Amino acid sequence: MTGKVILICGKICSGKSFYADSLRKEHSAVILSVDEITLALFGQHLGDKHDEICSRTQKYLFDKAGEIAETGINVILDWGFWTRADRERAKDFFGKLGIPCAMHFVDVTDSRWRENVAKRNRAVEEGRASAYYVDENLAAKLERLFERPSEDEIDIVYSPVDKV
Repeated sequence: MTGKVILICGKICSGKSFYADSLRKEHSAVILSVDEITLALFGQHLGDKHDEICSRTQKYLFDKAGEIAETGINVILDWGFWTRADRERAKDFFGKLGIPCAMHFVDVTDSRWRENVAKRNRAVEEGRASAYYVDENLAAKLERLFERPSEDEIDIVYSPVDKV
């Protein structure tokens, strides 16, 4: 029996890791996270090497996810899939291996997103979180890079409820 792969799509600080953790329990799955690995190995500041290291880590985790799923264990890839090309590449990769995969989109309002960024930054500053600090310049850059997925790309949309 082959496991399935769940791909978590969403902006940085949208709640992907929180959502992935709830899916982990529900689907008895292993979470593989680029941020978790790069932060553990290299810390906060990779500088000019960031994109290269993240790309190499993603390739490794694709291969590892395929290996794990082939043993019958479900896998969750928690790293954003920010562009349509990234999403297509992931679905093609697992499709060629005969491993079922589903794209889940964590969709948050702009106000919720900004609140999440501020909350994460406070946690990083206070040493309560191992995550990337997202300053205004990085937030603007990442927001420009994110390509909102179309309905035909997504299997499940998760929308965290905003506080009233």
